[in-house]
Amino acid sequence: MTTAAVGIRPAEMPDPGRGTDGTTSVGAELMGGRVSVHLRSARPLAQADLGAVRASETDRRTRRDAARTIRRIASWADRLTRFNEDSELSRLNADPALSVPVGPTLAAVLAAAHAAGRATNGIVDPTILASRLAAENPNAAAPDTVPAGHSWTVQPGARRGVVTRAAGTRFDLGGVAKGWIADRAAAVLWDYPAVVIDADGDLAIALAFGEDWRIGVADPRTDGATLTTVELRGLDPAGRQRFGLATSGTSVHRWSHGGRASHHLIDPRSGRPATTDVLQATVLAESATAAEAAAKTIVILGSSQAEAILDQPGVWACVVLTDGGQVLASPSALRWLA
Repeated sequence: MTTAAVGIRPAEMPDPGRGTDGTTSVGAELMGGRVSVHLRSARPLAQADLGAVRASETDRRTRRDAARTIRRIASWADRLTRFNEDSELSRLNADPALSVPVGPTLAAVLAAAHAAGRATNGIVDPTILASRLAAENPNAAAPDTVPAGHSWTVQPGARRGVVTRAAGTRFDLGGVAKGWIADRAAAVLWDYPAVVIDADGDLAIALAFGEDWRIGVADPRTDGATLTTVELRGLDPAGRQRFGLATSGTSVHRWSHGGRASHHLIDPRSGRPATTDVLQATVLAESATAAEAAAKTIVILGSSQAEAILDQPGVWACVVLTDGGQVLASPSALRWLA
């Protein structure tokens, strides 16, 4: 059974190398944080039965696949970042045209962001780049009015997609991109009995029947402390089971401008950092993309709205830490908490 700590900081797992439980881990600094791939090719006893030569071949293949996946993640991230003016996202933002062709990866992530916006009644909004820049930089111009919600659409395609938007619409994919990347990378490694992709705290997990993984949720109030532990098991005899686990909160990516604290989670209703009683929310869902969107929405809307978020299809459980120090777990979370 493997244990990792995940919260607002990246997951803490053996990196790189092979763990004592047969897990191979490879990581890299990407997307503004730590990204890592963790593969379990076989249980330790089964691995021993293969013989030394075959076991060594399996280890090499697993390390190769993990490293190859890190390179794929880097390639996806390069297309989706706003911090590189040569990225495809930055070129889209700089293009004055109202209808712009984009590559299939960017189109797919924009489609995921559009779906997340619909599922959260607009709380997940990839078009609030100006508001986020204002929160990060005291010299940036803050929006004069509350954003009314930019009108935009995306038509994905196998070779290219097309983005159509209102004038001035610019995108910041942020957590949506991390969740999508985690899910996509896990799908590439579907043949492995146990897979965990940690995209800077957004986790996609795939477990075959009988496999398990323990994930510690970090307590943002104390370095190295664990708030709770989530235990996931593969319970489907017919195939692999997929999970997404994501944490969002206001205790990191913080700034102070003129004595006023600011953070990165923008409430699209005001165009400013969310005022909320939630310090951190962790959500378990059917995918990392869904978990990230739900966790972010709970933080922005506040603890009173957590139950409504859990009514969404594919969102299974949540653990919320309030600014008053209360730890609130949904009843559905009890089956997952160790």
